[in-house]
Amino acid sequence: MISWGTREARWVLFATVLGSGIAFLDMTVVNVALPTIGKDLNASVAGLQWIVNGYTLTLASLILIGGSLGDRFGRRRVFLIGIVWFAAASLLCGLAPSAGTLVAARALQGVGGALLTPGSLAIIQASFSPGDRARAVGAWSGLSGIAGAIGPFVGGWLVDAASWRLIFLVNVPLAIAAVAVTLRYVPETRDPASGPGGIDLAGAALTAVGLGGISWALIERGERGFGGALLAVGGVGVAALLGFLALEWRVKDPMLPLEIFRSRQFTAANLVTFVVYASLGITFFLLVIYLQQVLRYSPMEAGLATLPVTVLMLALSARAGQLADRIGPRVPMALGPLGIAGGLFLLSRLRQGDTYLGDVLPGVVVFGLGLTLTVAPLTATVLAAASQRYAGIASGVNNAVSRGAGMLAIAVIPGIAGLTGHAYQNPVVFASGFRVAMLISAALSAGGGALAWLFIRNDVAGRAHPCPAGQLDRRHYCAIDGAPLATERDAERATRPAA
Repeated sequence: MISWGTREARWVLFATVLGSGIAFLDMTVVNVALPTIGKDLNASVAGLQWIVNGYTLTLASLILIGGSLGDRFGRRRVFLIGIVWFAAASLLCGLAPSAGTLVAARALQGVGGALLTPGSLAIIQASFSPGDRARAVGAWSGLSGIAGAIGPFVGGWLVDAASWRLIFLVNVPLAIAAVAVTLRYVPETRDPASGPGGIDLAGAALTAVGLGGISWALIERGERGFGGALLAVGGVGVAALLGFLALEWRVKDPMLPLEIFRSRQFTAANLVTFVVYASLGITFFLLVIYLQQVLRYSPMEAGLATLPVTVLMLALSARAGQLADRIGPRVPMALGPLGIAGGLFLLSRLRQGDTYLGDVLPGVVVFGLGLTLTVAPLTATVLAAASQRYAGIASGVNNAVSRGAGMLAIAVIPGIAGLTGHAYQNPVVFASGFRVAMLISAALSAGGGALAWLFIRNDVAGRAHPCPAGQLDRRHYCAIDGAPLATERDAERATRPAA
């Protein structure tokens, strides 16, 4: 086992942060480049939707299974495969001659992200000694989060300085460095208890077909209206998701153990996650486009415009978590989404000629304060509501729910708001649709706050109704915006010798 502060610890942390940081950076770097990509590749709004959703689709479908593959075949091995896969897909993205090719390459990127993201955390949990594991996870979470936070600025700078293609090509040398360090310093670990039936490939396939079919139907509805092909594909998507639920009830080693939803607190927290992150998904998709196409910001200026959200999150998330720990998550999770809604209402009132300091910044700050108050208590509530043996799965489920919500919002809301065809290239048309979309997004976020007030309880750690001694199977996690801390079961697994 590795101890904190040693040379080996620093290299393992460097490798895992660099690997996961590439994926986190890519999730935020693309949005700011969308107008430039659309103009260069002659992409419609639907094309821009798929450039974002192609990645999210495969990531959300496969992220739950990524950790299982590492447990069975070796965490370092799967992590390396994920990095190499992600780098190869990034190269394809950077060389894509058309929007369709870029969408396909983005979907391949999502596969790599689903392998390397859970693998990076699993390596830390399995490699560090139990006493140092929480500290290592905290460092991983914070440093990886910074990579995602600087994405809009980095993306804008690369687009302004050279080409949108660099936002993908820059991943290749970073991936090479991550592979070299991983091969040299990261030990291999696996879970000896992971049996041959532990990989739910059928569940992952049904999830991908279901989300893909529904997303395609929702996006194309905005472009073409209802039709026989659209209804057929959408129906296949719905049937696939229903088949996934039926499969998970029956399969021996399900990707998603449905019994985890017997916790009303866990179900309620994920319902709030779905609604709020649907609001966030469409906001981050449209806002940077609006800043460039209507307010005439450069890509780098558009990336910098949202930087206050990141600053507020970094400065205040820990305090928001401490507040929720002291008074319970119900009030922060109710007020936070209302703050997000208030910020979105202010942003919906933007007009051509508005200034940043007088008009854009107030909405961004209110939005950022609401987001800060929401995320840490929500993360902690999800983790604390699940049974201890499902701590890792709970984090994965919440991750998949948040990404799936954003994907569906990006698929459906632009069509409702009238943002179809090449509307993003017409400032007047886009401004009108943006206002409608932001008001819808504000209503979603406010609805998430109402759901939290109605269904979230403050006794998340079982404190209000303590179980008999020795029977408490819950854990109250620190309220941080990051991965779950290692459980006792993780520690037991990590101390087993590698096979």
